[in-house]
Amino acid sequence: MSADLKLGSSRSAMQTYDIKKERKDLYSPKRGDFEIIDVPDLGFLMIDGHGDPNTSAAYRDAVAALYTASYAVRAATKARGERVHTVAPLEGLWSATDWEVFRTGDKDAWDWTMMIAQPDWVSSELVDEALAAARKKGLPALSLIRFERYAEGRSAQILHVGSYDDEGPTLARLHAEFLPAHGLVPTGLHHEIYLSDPRKTEPGKLKTILRQPVTSTA
Repeated sequence: MSADLKLGSSRSAMQTYDIKKERKDLYSPKRGDFEIIDVPDLGFLMIDGHGDPNTSAAYRDAVAALYTASYAVRAATKARGERVHTVAPLEGLWSATDWEVFRTGDKDAWDWTMMIAQPDWVSSELVDEALAAARKKGLPALSLIRFERYAEGRSAQILHVGSYDDEGPTLARLHAEFLPAHGLVPTGLHHEIYLSDPRKTEPGKLKTILRQPVTSTA
């Protein structure tokens, strides 16, 4: 093998892994059209919480801890000489005792699990190592993080562009039109994937994947 081929092989092996590019079926849906996908078992760093994400200190602490931990995992994998990866986007699972609160906008009654996907080569041992290093930063919510596999299976999803508060009509169309027309019913938690940074993006340009696990009525 020539030196040039060896160099090219080395560069290919060290290419940064980005789940958004590797799994476009999961992270690049079309705008305006619902699609049915099969979501595999994936590993996530997760934190559970309750309350309005716009005002809850617990929510802000959870998000900060998840990003700190995810970057610590990235550093740990790099230090081990493993494949370098881009930190995945923030995701959230949303629920409530009374689902009517999502229609009325009573955000104080919302339950949430915020999470960030990890590459398949990240192990529980590596996460423990990364969390131990991250805890030196003193963020209170780091102790609440867990590493867990999560599988949704068959799901309907769509890309929403706009404010989070404007998701209602799209979700109504999903549940009142698309799912009944295709003989489907929801089976799991409402899932959102945040592709935009709300600190740097105008509300009308925010990109969010809306996903709903489903099953056939037949």
